[in-house]
Amino acid sequence: MPMNKKMQLPLQTANLIIGFMVWVLISSLIPFIMEDIAIEPGQVAWVTALPVVLGSLLRIPMGYLTNLFGARTIFIASFVLLMFPVYYISVATTLTDLLVGGLFLGIGGAVFSVGVTSLPKYYPKERHGFVNGIYGAGNLGTALTTFAAPVLAASIGWSLTVQLYMVLLGMFILATFFLGDKEEVKVKTPLMEQMKGVYKNEKLWLFSLFYFITFGSFVAFTVFLPNFLVNNFGLDGVDAGMRTAGFIVLATVLRPIGGWLADRFSSLYLLMVVFAGFTVAALLLSLAPSMTLFTAGCLTIAASGGVGNGVIFKLVPMYFDKQAGIANGIVSAMGGLGGFFPPLILSSLYNLTGHYAIGFMALSQVALASLVLVIWLHFHDLAQDTPPHGM
Repeated sequence: MPMNKKMQLPLQTANLIIGFMVWVLISSLIPFIMEDIAIEPGQVAWVTALPVVLGSLLRIPMGYLTNLFGARTIFIASFVLLMFPVYYISVATTLTDLLVGGLFLGIGGAVFSVGVTSLPKYYPKERHGFVNGIYGAGNLGTALTTFAAPVLAASIGWSLTVQLYMVLLGMFILATFFLGDKEEVKVKTPLMEQMKGVYKNEKLWLFSLFYFITFGSFVAFTVFLPNFLVNNFGLDGVDAGMRTAGFIVLATVLRPIGGWLADRFSSLYLLMVVFAGFTVAALLLSLAPSMTLFTAGCLTIAASGGVGNGVIFKLVPMYFDKQAGIANGIVSAMGGLGGFFPPLILSSLYNLTGHYAIGFMALSQVALASLVLVIWLHFHDLAQDTPPHGM
């Protein structure tokens, strides 16, 4: 493979890290921002949730546009566009400024679709799982901002911290301009034709459900855990943050391992193990266990989610070879939305019942239903004589 082609995996993974770092800027700095801008407790959820919504929905057109124009063009355009909301947030003085700026930060989360659509073009099918798993580890960007931005804000202020991200974006615009692949193979199938080819296929919606749970749990627990650990177990903020960091790192490290395993073994067998893990772990969490058992449950969710995320993006290009852009976009959009709803649902249930047990039990039952659906898909494919999942 020519050197320029080899550069695409590390370059696009680094781009995803930057995109995710920008995506969670507001939620990471909200305690500092609230010292200067009056925000009601009920409004905080919306300020932090808006980037998640747009970052999820934009993934659908982003995958299609990547096939049309290539990853180099889409990454550069995305980072140039991100400059505007980042600067706007840095000079924000009202809640409305934060809502408008935060909405457009969603572009940072949407760039996920770019790499999963572009990178498989450079590698044989038997390596797609591992390659997409490496790229997906770019979600480490959420951890970097979550822990670095507050430290910077404490010393130089939140406004200047936000502006530093413009320097980072500028650096990666230049890197992508010079190192991005100008000769990437383009796929020019019209959007409606791609949609027609996928929306009636039940596998697309099954993969969307699976990713809704695996990636959604990663995002939801990342947002939910720090506050939960402080309120429920009386930990201080630093301890809670470090434990959440452990959750993020475990899920992120296991993502490429999940893809690597899917290249070698049946992807559907692996998903059976993943959802069995989710079912047991969420059931354990619903029992409001001790700190030790709660930690074991959370780490099992992190491991299951990380492996599951890697496996699913081995499956998508395998079943949707001609429509990988749009299929990747839809599945990854559902994963992003999976991180938006659970924290809101858990908070609502807590307000109604005074505990989180019903919410965790619901996750357990949805995971169990997904396990049954994976088993059905396995036997359905055997009956249809579909090509094997993995090697």
